[in-house]
Amino acid sequence: MLQSARTKIVATVGPASQSVDQLCRLIHLGVDVFRLNMAHGNRTGHQAMFDAVAAARDQTAIDIAVLVDLAGPKIRLGDLFAGELELQAGDRLEFIKGQQPNAPHELTCTYLPLVDELEVGHQVLLSDGLIRLQVDSKTADRAICRVIDGGVLRGRQGVNVPGANFSAPALEAADVENARWAVSQGVEYLSLSFVRRPDEILQLKSLIQSLGGTSQVIAKIEKREALDCLDEIVQATDGVMVARGDLGVEIEVEQTPVQQKRIVAACRRYGKPVIVATQMLESMHEHRRPTRAEVSDVANAILDGADACMLSGETAIGLYPNDAVQMMNRIMLETERAYPDREMTGLSERERTTTNITKAMVQGAGRIARQLGAKAVVIVADSLEPARYKSQMRDFIPTIALSGHRHVVRGLALYWGIVPYFAEPQQINGLQKIKAFIGDRARTHWQLADGDRVLLVIDSPENIGQHDWMTVLTVGQD
Repeated sequence: MLQSARTKIVATVGPASQSVDQLCRLIHLGVDVFRLNMAHGNRTGHQAMFDAVAAARDQTAIDIAVLVDLAGPKIRLGDLFAGELELQAGDRLEFIKGQQPNAPHELTCTYLPLVDELEVGHQVLLSDGLIRLQVDSKTADRAICRVIDGGVLRGRQGVNVPGANFSAPALEAADVENARWAVSQGVEYLSLSFVRRPDEILQLKSLIQSLGGTSQVIAKIEKREALDCLDEIVQATDGVMVARGDLGVEIEVEQTPVQQKRIVAACRRYGKPVIVATQMLESMHEHRRPTRAEVSDVANAILDGADACMLSGETAIGLYPNDAVQMMNRIMLETERAYPDREMTGLSERERTTTNITKAMVQGAGRIARQLGAKAVVIVADSLEPARYKSQMRDFIPTIALSGHRHVVRGLALYWGIVPYFAEPQQINGLQKIKAFIGDRARTHWQLADGDRVLLVIDSPENIGQHDWMTVLTVGQD
């Protein structure tokens, strides 16, 4: 367990991976979080996928986490008049109100106010930006567009209008219902698509709190407006996803790598986990091996400081989901061996200066472990915070986060370098029981040997009657 990659793997569940046996295989190959995409399927299908993940979690006895990805105000075309349309530069198309086109050149949209909110001069991007239109004129019930870049257009494809200030709410009715269902299932993470402002994050957090849930919120950065208030969004959320699909359409595609680095850096600055997503091993939909460019893409995300990388279609509908996860894990392990400074704390001088006692203790434990040549740090805690502080340090000392609370263990699945581990509360109730538990697991579960030193940090008043307690243990002696 302690030899696994520090960077985490998020895998999307779909037809290629939704059986319990297949999910178990993916867990053993290195998946840390399973993603359920609410943009596809229905409640029956979503429940079946969640139940399969829960069964795989029970079979493997590994506390895998679940991320429910809310669709958000994704704007899509309606059905076309004749199935598909071959477009050439200079062709004319018209967005009309209503849900039924009456001619091949007419387009409808799932976002009903689109015609009213489009403006002359707006560029409309279809098919992930491959087809580009420009709004040349408008009437009361239609927007007349000219094709700039053509291609084959199909119904239900995404619609992006960079720079447009649409009135669509961040949480639509379907998203609220999906969030209610996710919280009722006890999912660990809820991601919000097309975030534009920090108040949208707070709205979802308020909904989760009102439902009595503990799900963490992941803000998906895929709108130009989100980049304009990035720091505020990162501070408001629990984690971030760099959703490069729509982001690469909303901004110029050549800007995407620089903005990815900027987003990751902001998350590192505020100590929030960040997932890099979309087309990471895209060619593995159909091939057993990725391209060199894809391997470099994953490696560079890790070197930038990403906490996790995500597989989408590769595991949801691809031909080789096992190979994709295995390859992702291999790239992570190899890249981490070449990490710029395996001894670094990863913290700026400002971050090292703190009045937070728990933060200072955890950071101090990392330094002491390094000085003593300790083989692991074990953090016993009732919350996410102590392990989050340790994750920020980005050192390579194996760190086990031990907790008697399932939601804490599963909630740490995205945190870089943290190995979450569950213990029944009575097994770690008091210092002597904690020592006995570590002694029992050290050799059988954690690949530690007699004589190895372990830094133990306890941030749990239930266990020793006070916060922030640290000691050095020796396997086989303590």
